[in-house]
Amino acid sequence: FASYYGDHMVLQREPAGAVVWGHGEPGAVVTVTLSGAGGLVIMKKTAQVKGPSGTWTTVLDPMDQGGPYALMAEQGSDNVTLRDIYFGDVWLCSGQSNMAMTVLQVANASQELAAAAHYPYVRVFAVAPARSDVELEDLERIALPWSLPTAAENLGHGNFTYFSAVCWLLGRSLYEALGTPVGLVEAAWGGTPIEAWSSHQALQACGLPEDTGRAKLPFCFAPPLSPALSSSASPHQHLSGPQTPSVLWNAMIHPLLNMTLRGVAWYQGEPANVFLHTDRYNCTFPALIADWRRAFHAGSAGQTEPLLPFGFVQLSTYRRESPDDSFARLRWHQTADLGVVPNARMPGTFMAVAMDLGDERSPYGRRVLGQGEGVGMKPWGTNPISFLFLGSIHPRDKQNVAHRLLLGARAVAYGDKDLVFQGPYPTRAILEVSRGLLNVTYSQDLVCRQRDTRSFEVCCSSQASPCRWLPAPVVAVGSRTVTLALGGCGTLVLGLRYAWAEWPCEYQSCPLYNPQGLPAPPFL
Repeated sequence: FASYYGDHMVLQREPAGAVVWGHGEPGAVVTVTLSGAGGLVIMKKTAQVKGPSGTWTTVLDPMDQGGPYALMAEQGSDNVTLRDIYFGDVWLCSGQSNMAMTVLQVANASQELAAAAHYPYVRVFAVAPARSDVELEDLERIALPWSLPTAAENLGHGNFTYFSAVCWLLGRSLYEALGTPVGLVEAAWGGTPIEAWSSHQALQACGLPEDTGRAKLPFCFAPPLSPALSSSASPHQHLSGPQTPSVLWNAMIHPLLNMTLRGVAWYQGEPANVFLHTDRYNCTFPALIADWRRAFHAGSAGQTEPLLPFGFVQLSTYRRESPDDSFARLRWHQTADLGVVPNARMPGTFMAVAMDLGDERSPYGRRVLGQGEGVGMKPWGTNPISFLFLGSIHPRDKQNVAHRLLLGARAVAYGDKDLVFQGPYPTRAILEVSRGLLNVTYSQDLVCRQRDTRSFEVCCSSQASPCRWLPAPVVAVGSRTVTLALGGCGTLVLGLRYAWAEWPCEYQSCPLYNPQGLPAPPFL
């Protein structure tokens, strides 16, 4: 069997068929047998080993959820049997350090770890961080083979290793909501830009040269984060992974393409793409999604659906009072500049808004005034941005992140039509010139948690660029309308934006939510 098949694994349930593949002697015939309780044979498949790669592939007939089963591969007198196999839904979780943050690092970690034993049908697997200049057929290394969740050994293995808290909390919630076994595959590496996770084709689609990183990426910051010091007091290597285009696609995603998947969860962007090709993200992100879908559909012999559900986390916060708007721009670009998903450029996607989950006191990846990034670095590095602000890029509240992802997954991936999974979004704005007011109508009922004078801003310049953004204080909030005072704007309003800041509001206290507690996303 290929590297990521093993005891305790979850294979994708019906309506798809699970792809099974492995290595063998070219020309030989491999027989794959699935058997149930008492050795009862449920199905047999044969596959020929293809040269020169020496691999065989077969697709199992679609199976209903459940288990345990045994899966045996025989070639001549050699055979390998995998036991305790279940059929359920398989989700891939990928991205950078906020995806790699483990259950050990989140709020209420001890409770979350203690609860692990109650979820024996949520199985976990982690790809080891690896890079390659060429597309690999199989994984070079595995950090965590398929396992039942245990507090110490795998969910709380160590900082930024395995197992991903966002992935685990999402998978656990899916199991509670659906009652089906869930297989979770983590492939994440901190401090990595989207370009590293993109194939050459995806980068070409956005006009990015494939070898930008072979020379030197135009990064304008030192090693990205002050690491949460582990017991060895050395900077954690997983916080600043490779920047070279396609190297993580090659080593960590391409080998998984034969796997039949139910969905993908993605948490990436800060700080890597906040400082690199920020304004290309409105192309690179939709291109990555389309490319992964094409590749997983083809790699699984059509079993992974062409519009593979793809959920992602919109960037949270970093530094308070930062004048830099790259976080705001990247949040906007994460939606392909349309504000909400799914949309025409990003069908079949769902988004967890996280800008109201900032965590200034998180010990992970804090910026401390005047202190260097890692152990032994000189204070005041070359980049002044790095050191002027207090804050953390790794909020510990991953429970709300996972809950918001779950709502999107249930609505978009599982077709729960009655579920509200997005926050309120403006549908129109009407200017009352005589009174100097702007009335903004929203798509849902509004709950105002905070009367804020700075969250809404209007562009008042006589020309569109550069825009002069002025605060538009909230005068009134109706059931679905917000009335803004235009103050110094006169009659010319060229633009309106909301929550356009790196740290737009305090914890769960942005101005606008819906009655279900979901925040209104930022817009421009």
